[in-house]
Amino acid sequence: MLRELRASLRMLFALTLVTGVFYPLAVTGVARLAFPRRAGGSLLVSGGSVIGSELLGQSFGDPGHFWGRPSSTGATRYDAGASAGSNLAITGPAWWDSVVRRVARLRDADPGNAAAVPADLVMASGSGLDPDISPAAAAYQVARVARVRGLEGGQVRRLVERRVQPRLLGVFGEPCVNVLALNRDLDAIAIRFAPDSGSGTLSSPGAPVRRP
Repeated sequence: MLRELRASLRMLFALTLVTGVFYPLAVTGVARLAFPRRAGGSLLVSGGSVIGSELLGQSFGDPGHFWGRPSSTGATRYDAGASAGSNLAITGPAWWDSVVRRVARLRDADPGNAAAVPADLVMASGSGLDPDISPAAAAYQVARVARVRGLEGGQVRRLVERRVQPRLLGVFGEPCVNVLALNRDLDAIAIRFAPDSGSGTLSSPGAPVRRP
């Protein structure tokens, strides 16, 4: 019996080293060599400081930035330490009320926009950290962003078009737009809000994106 116990313990120790130490180190090392940026978290750097990741959404509340998907991570939106969905049933009144409030906020920010509101602007993702929106959701916000920043709609629309990411290998997923990257493009060309916006001044070109 002792012999079987010693053999089992040796096997446990060996497998722990292989699967818990050597294999993770090997995979991490290969990833760091082959895909250094992605393995490091796809971080975005501006002025020598990390301002976010392409993989995690950020909260933008002012009308001069593109807004991402709603986040249900608690008191702090896009809280990476509390990733979660709302767990509200789509047949329940609480879920419907949340959608109505989000639609009203979008309408209030852009009262002249009579287009249908894309679903991903009013429905939270399962993780609460989704960094992307659909091209339709970005296009819906072009007129508002252009007006508030005093830019031509075509100029803002071209920024959106350049940020559209196609389906992976042309098959997997859906086209999307990274909100943080798009807002960085905006801040690189537009400094001030329109005089009647009452929202003050945006960050200077090349500075980190302001997070309200």
